[in-house]
Amino acid sequence: MTNPATTTVTGPVHVTAEVLATKTAGAYQHLSLVAPGVGERSRPGSFLAVSVGDGHLARRAFWIHRVGPMGGHRAVVEIVVEQRGPGSRALAALPAGAPVEVTGPLGRPFALPREPARCLLIGDGYAAAALTTLAERLRERGCGVRLVLGGADDAHVLEPLTARRSVGQVEVAVGDLTAAVLRALPEAEVVYAAAWPETQRFVADAVAGTEVSCQVALERPLTCATGLCHGCPVPVLDDQGAPHVVRACVDGPVFRAGRVDWKALT
Repeated sequence: MTNPATTTVTGPVHVTAEVLATKTAGAYQHLSLVAPGVGERSRPGSFLAVSVGDGHLARRAFWIHRVGPMGGHRAVVEIVVEQRGPGSRALAALPAGAPVEVTGPLGRPFALPREPARCLLIGDGYAAAALTTLAERLRERGCGVRLVLGGADDAHVLEPLTARRSVGQVEVAVGDLTAAVLRALPEAEVVYAAAWPETQRFVADAVAGTEVSCQVALERPLTCATGLCHGCPVPVLDDQGAPHVVRACVDGPVFRAGRVDWKALT
């Protein structure tokens, strides 16, 4: 049904971006960045790496949530930040007009169906940011799109009202997504999941042995985000079922769910 991506998104650039706008929505801070060349090259599932602070903090990776015109710029990049540590707090506190070093787009994107298909998107917390441009692209291709959107509480569900306006079929599940996913799966031909590993593994197990194609966007701790440090290992299985290790930042972050060695993933 799908043609899984076999090449990385080409042409990442390193630029000094400018914070064009910032807003708080629920538990998250949304930053709109003028980052020339990044938005134009991005694909659904791409991410960018942001250098935060005075150089003592490691770079942070963020899903590209949206790309579009804003304030006279044609490809402004929006990211979603949850304040969890010193780096994300420093980034969330940046005012409009502040400079920030950005590298992107990075990683392998989602593969899109060759023909219109019934697509189920599963997003949990801020990871759901990876699905916004994917939903737009699928609808442009004539695909039916249904979204299961979750979070630990209401504040951690990412933009449910906006999702309902853009997608239409949206089910919000606070806490455990299991029941909502099981209700939606029977109608799906293609599944995309950007969620916590436990949710992704549940989805992978649920579609195993069926004809449903499933891709997962794995979020792993990243240091360099360019593949040089080998600090983001992902255990996978080859076509013969033999285990080996790849790098999330360049061999992913999107993987076929059946290729991930979920038992070995920590």
